[in-house]
Amino acid sequence: QVQLVESGGGLVEPGGSLRLSCAASGFTFSNYEADWYRQAPGKERELVAAITRAGTTTDYADSVKGRFTISRDDAKNTVHLQMNSLKPEDTAVYYCYAGSQYYGGWEDFEAWGQGTQVTVSS
Repeated sequence: QVQLVESGGGLVEPGGSLRLSCAASGFTFSNYEADWYRQAPGKERELVAAITRAGTTTDYADSVKGRFTISRDDAKNTVHLQMNSLKPEDTAVYYCYAGSQYYGGWEDFEAWGQGTQVTVSS
């Protein structure tokens, strides 16, 4: 039973930090690329961060470079997104993904989490 479950979202003030987690079950997360996407009201879904299977390469949207860090914890079959210096523009629903959408591959496997709300406001 393939499942991705996000946690760690919530309400924070501008300049604050949050750590999102994406826990996989039913498959080995390290066999696949992991991405974080976000979608704000009235806007298209956008890629925030991506990490390769081995964790040797990461990529970020220009809007979050230097503030967000994606990482793997293979022992816990989990991927994290550390978000620092948060801005109101970061407010969105954040989704995690397993597959090959960004880096490419022949696998047709993909899985999506249900999303977690991040709100940055005073």
